[in-house]
Amino acid sequence: MHPRDQTIFALSSGRAPSAIAVVRVSGPQAGRVLTTLAGKLPAPRRASRRLLHDGTGQPIDDAVVLWFPGPGSATGEDVAEFHVHGGRAVLAALLAAISIIPHTRAAEPGEFTRRSFENGKLDLTEAEGLDDLIHADTDRQRRQALRQLQGLLGDRTRDWRERIIEASALIEAGIDFSDEGDVPAELRAPAVKAIKALHDEIAKVLAAQGHSERLRDGLVVAIAGEPNVGKSTLMNQLVRREVAIVSPYAGTTRDVIEVQLDLDGYPVTVIDTAGIRETDDPVEQEGVRRARARAGSADLVLWLVEGGEVVDLNAIRSPLSSGAEKDLSDSSVWIVRNKIDLGGAGAAGPQDEFGISASRGDGIPGLVDALVKFAAEFFGTAEGALVTRTRQRDLLRQASDSLRRSLELVEHGEELAAEELRAAAYALGRLLGRVDVEDVLGAIFQKFCIGK
Repeated sequence: MHPRDQTIFALSSGRAPSAIAVVRVSGPQAGRVLTTLAGKLPAPRRASRRLLHDGTGQPIDDAVVLWFPGPGSATGEDVAEFHVHGGRAVLAALLAAISIIPHTRAAEPGEFTRRSFENGKLDLTEAEGLDDLIHADTDRQRRQALRQLQGLLGDRTRDWRERIIEASALIEAGIDFSDEGDVPAELRAPAVKAIKALHDEIAKVLAAQGHSERLRDGLVVAIAGEPNVGKSTLMNQLVRREVAIVSPYAGTTRDVIEVQLDLDGYPVTVIDTAGIRETDDPVEQEGVRRARARAGSADLVLWLVEGGEVVDLNAIRSPLSSGAEKDLSDSSVWIVRNKIDLGGAGAAGPQDEFGISASRGDGIPGLVDALVKFAAEFFGTAEGALVTRTRQRDLLRQASDSLRRSLELVEHGEELAAEELRAAAYALGRLLGRVDVEDVLGAIFQKFCIGK
């Protein structure tokens, strides 16, 4: 029997113990599982209270059961749900009772959602949205994921693909009637108009997205500087708890400390790095190397200095860029002048320069407000973004490039233009997961938790 023809089951709620646990069963044997344990099938989509028994007739739990006959279910298959008390013993007995019924097996991670996708209940963008919703840590991540789950990108992509196919039909009809005088030109004109409109729409989406797909992973902010300037104290101020060791001795931080923050709904990873200086201590040397590498790959560097110290931004960027994946000359480096309570720089300074007292908290609210503004500009139009993954952006760009080439070729060779239109439709089909995406399905669905 093919694995997809088997009936799968899993705990679909939180880890035990809990007040209530939900066990989901999907596949051709779901009805048999329900009648074996609950006695008979309840009315579809109506909760029924039943005393569950195992195969030997021993009671398992007083539960609520639901029956969703396919295709009118979440997976498109017959689905049964058991809402039981969430104790470990109850769940162990229930799962054991299900597992001995022939042709049933425990589900793999993401298998319920994959069956929903394969049975046409979700396209791939909606499945990705569901995965993002499960893993959302901030409200903005939740809202973006929910829009994808509701078909924000999928619906637009289906519309684009249908319009490409219509334009392609006109171009290919012109090829078929190439010996009919003015017919090809009459068909070509509306096709060119439609292709140009499509290209402009997709190009506008790509241009307006900013770093919206990065909202899933978050903004990376590194706190860097020489030893003993207050980096760890600033980290503790930002996260409002002691996560870094603070001491008056240089070289205390030997490794990179990372903390995830929610700044006005934007996910931000703040990194406290080792003090960057020349040292003979091999352990501290490794800490400095890691600090440079991590700061060099950050989206924003807060370079901490004391008071009115003169700062050369080029001298800062150079060592941080060394060995990094990107050139910090095109990235943001903010100068943060610490210890203003001891004299020196004031709270106000040039753009991208801030005065604070990490020990007392002076200037911290203004710095946080600036970080929120930076995040909003960095993520761009993430609030209404269509693109939430690099895979989606790459395929949209492929479609846009094919549409552009078709416009360039249509006057010189309709066959070549038609081929570019087929390539554009193919890219959008891959985006929806409807053509040739077997290579990416495993990578996507294996990241889901078991039971989804």
